[in-house]
Amino acid sequence: MDSAKALLAHTRTNWTRVNEGESGDLVYRREDGSAYAKIASPARLAELAGERDRLLWLQGRGIYVPELIDWREAENGACLIMSAIPGVPAVELDGDALLKAWGSMARQLRSLHELPVGDCPFDRSLSIMFAQAVDVVARDALNPDFLPPEDRLKPAVDLLDRVERDLPVRLAQEAVGKVLCHGDACMPNFMVDPHSLQCTGLIDLGRVGKADRYVDLALMIANARESWATAQQADRAFSILFEELEIAEPDRERLAFYLRLDPLTWG
Repeated sequence: MDSAKALLAHTRTNWTRVNEGESGDLVYRREDGSAYAKIASPARLAELAGERDRLLWLQGRGIYVPELIDWREAENGACLIMSAIPGVPAVELDGDALLKAWGSMARQLRSLHELPVGDCPFDRSLSIMFAQAVDVVARDALNPDFLPPEDRLKPAVDLLDRVERDLPVRLAQEAVGKVLCHGDACMPNFMVDPHSLQCTGLIDLGRVGKADRYVDLALMIANARESWATAQQADRAFSILFEELEIAEPDRERLAFYLRLDPLTWG
């Protein structure tokens, strides 16, 4: 907390802590609501700098993302200040409202996926994600809260082996064509106007990079699962997503693979 105050002191305004992200970064909102600050420890400085660089690269490319306001580094960590995206996180919508917003969320994701990636320096290839999972498991840093209930009592090495067995097929699929992925396309990272129920932008862009589009699709579908009151809503959302992305035959095994991999990359 003291380090956060020190890093924000130069702004001469009041900040309120709003949450702690999955990465452990502290998040603060400026008193007028127009900006947010992320505070990272020295151990997390490189990752936060990566988010800064992604924000800068995305500016002016037609995707609604926060604008970089300020960046500070010090011995006690780093501070990234960025503009707020209007609206509320999609996770705060009930099932009916989320379903109405779902099409515009899918279109926002499609716009990201359709950006030219020839000059994109950020890579989230499957080989990189798997290496990250190997590191997390080797350090015994896997967070069981990110796992589905049926996997929480299984040894982490078994979960990693299960992913590795599928790796050759998924690498071949990825080689056909990568897109620019969000990398953490979960409901808290889609902002939505609560009145029009249109997606207003994307936040938490620290994992943006070239990857298989199914990285995003798997997380988006799975993370919204608890929002649907009925199986009909879930089925309709599934259909809308793939219709908007013009994918005629969704690959459910490919979705399942990335859902098994993603929890192993956090730690």
